[in-house]
Amino acid sequence: MKQPFPFSAIVGQTDMKRAMILTAIDPSIGGVLVFGDRGTGKSTAVRALASLLPPIKAVKGCPVNSAKPADCPDWAGVKARRTHEIPTPVVDLPLGVSEDRVTGALDIEKALTKGEKAFQPGLLARANRGYLYIDEVNLLEDHIVDLLLDVAQSGENVVEREGLSIRHAARFVLVGSGNPEEGELRPQLLDRFGLSVDVASPTDIDERIEVIKRRDAYDNDHAAFMLRWQAEDAALRDRITSARKALTKLKTPDQTLRDVATLCVELGADGLRGELTLLKAARAYAAYRDDTALTRGHVRDVAALALRHRLRRDPLDDAGSGTRVTRILQEVLGA
Repeated sequence: MKQPFPFSAIVGQTDMKRAMILTAIDPSIGGVLVFGDRGTGKSTAVRALASLLPPIKAVKGCPVNSAKPADCPDWAGVKARRTHEIPTPVVDLPLGVSEDRVTGALDIEKALTKGEKAFQPGLLARANRGYLYIDEVNLLEDHIVDLLLDVAQSGENVVEREGLSIRHAARFVLVGSGNPEEGELRPQLLDRFGLSVDVASPTDIDERIEVIKRRDAYDNDHAAFMLRWQAEDAALRDRITSARKALTKLKTPDQTLRDVATLCVELGADGLRGELTLLKAARAYAAYRDDTALTRGHVRDVAALALRHRLRRDPLDDAGSGTRVTRILQEVLGA
């Protein structure tokens, strides 16, 4: 099986890559929504992220990837309570998936052959402590959207049916991608994504040529291409690991908190989730840059990612949310 395209080898798409790196540093940011044309590298970036992420420690055989033996649920029936390292889970949630497949359900095979009432974990169990990826997220069925909203809010999957009463941790980073031409995203789900990115096909000829060259090398000289980018991905993985540790030591001046709050008020962002997400994203970016304190520059560089999808629509302003964020940034924080 071919390894995913290297994250470091993706040409351009700076905002998309930055957003994914920030959620890898601090998963509590709340995930990434990537909207754009077909063929702009959305799915490629998500697959590449999977191989880039540092491994996690999990209980061997635990279906929900628990970090400690005490956290592995009793229904899992795991006897060996040893931990080992596994790749950070990245689970695809396909369109048209059934609710049973997402949440888990009665294990029919065991019920018929052994007469046992056992639970068969679903995609939410596999995604715990990792990433849940939804391609064409704007086409997701409403009842699955409602289910994801409930789990994203509580961090817990609850199954109460078919004589089962099951609870397990389901904390994951939600990554969605889609084409805006195929429909809009429900506001409730849109708000659950911490960061939002609009991507477009590159217009620079040299950049497009470089994309073609790298993709052609990946397809036709796979081993050599992966070896070429191995060091860059390893260096990026080390930066993410270091940034995670640096987050706890990062200083946040009161003035920066005031900047964040003022910016959200001026933009008219609903609720306080915008402030919290912007603060977390700015802190993750500062840690990634190996800075020791949060500054206006960090806030400015990630503000559009954290806020563009939280603005109220203005029918008299056709400039677009990204342009509005840039304009208010200049007014509040300066050039």
